[in-house]
Amino acid sequence: MGPVLAGVLQLFALIGALALVHVPLGNYMARVYSSDRHWRVEKWVYKGIGANPDTEMRWPAYLRGVLAFSAVSVLFLYLLQRVQGVLPLSLGFKAIDPDQAFNTAASFVTNTNWQSYYGEQAMGHVVQTAGLAVQNFVSAAVGIAVAVALVRGFARSRTGELGNFWADLVRGVIRILVPGAAIAAVVLVACGAIQNFSGIHEVGQFMGGSQQWNGGAVASQEAIKELGTNGGGYFNANSAHPFENPTPFTNLFEIFLLLVVPFSLTRTFGVMVGSVKQGYAILATMATIWVGFVSLMMWTEFAHHGPAFELARGAMEGKEVRFGVGSSSIFAVSTTLTSTGAVDSFHSSFTGLGGGITMLGMMLGEIAPGGTGSGLYGMLIMAIIAVFIAGLMVGRTPEYLGK
Repeated sequence: MGPVLAGVLQLFALIGALALVHVPLGNYMARVYSSDRHWRVEKWVYKGIGANPDTEMRWPAYLRGVLAFSAVSVLFLYLLQRVQGVLPLSLGFKAIDPDQAFNTAASFVTNTNWQSYYGEQAMGHVVQTAGLAVQNFVSAAVGIAVAVALVRGFARSRTGELGNFWADLVRGVIRILVPGAAIAAVVLVACGAIQNFSGIHEVGQFMGGSQQWNGGAVASQEAIKELGTNGGGYFNANSAHPFENPTPFTNLFEIFLLLVVPFSLTRTFGVMVGSVKQGYAILATMATIWVGFVSLMMWTEFAHHGPAFELARGAMEGKEVRFGVGSSSIFAVSTTLTSTGAVDSFHSSFTGLGGGITMLGMMLGEIAPGGTGSGLYGMLIMAIIAVFIAGLMVGRTPEYLGK
């Protein structure tokens, strides 16, 4: 099988998998955020944080909840990094410098996950699991909560109440992200990703000498890194590292995790507003842009220019041999269009047009399909602007979903 055909088949397999879970997952998320029942574990959390989940909030109160939670999260993650030197399982790493600690805290809390450090040479097990991994969950849940609050604004009439932020946050973590990430982590471990709390090991090399490797709870963090469209890697090489992403199957599986929640939220939107076709309209727009970007990226990376490209059967510079050009192209487009930031190849080593596609994906601003939650509310904002401009052009009052 040629690399071009392999890439196309992987794309079709990915589309099929996303289509298979779109309706059930979208419907499930709609039920999660429409239910008035609370699980027992959720009640324990509400009691612990002193929140009343049955109190409806108007938008100022909802916004205050988002900002307050984010501020506390930044402070907690900052302090955790600053005391790393005295924490257990720190692997001998010292406390993170103040500027670096603040940079990392702000980055992970905002779901940006920009890293200016080597994860395997700076962060111990406690900071990775109790700090960074926790923020991977809650920052994604905040994004979904904000999107759901906006959807309620369209779905409800004669009220300014948008739900309860604390209930939306807790439900997003406990009912959606934790179960999904747990299943994904088991799959990754079964396929070769590591999951342990071992220390630093020194291993021999084929050409002589030695190299140091440290273990970690990598599979569990990798799962939510992709499912929550976070992107911050346990290792500096991110998803190109074999401990995070060992096989071609796990690479395709991680791309699936990147896309499944953003695409499925369009179904959630359609169900909650009582018009499934509106959800399909947004889905079609997102999917058209994503497939178009992937197709163009694969064409630019497979186009042969000179003997080196022909010998490698594509632009292999900066790409892992175990993934190939096709899978790396799909990953590059998916991670930039979702603002995830995870990489399985060096985007700077792509062809000129290929690198331009990744840059354009970043500049689109999270709409095709966008990040977890942010993709839906970003696209809804675009829809509102489009309807407003169209209304002005034809001389009628702009209206979207009766609003």
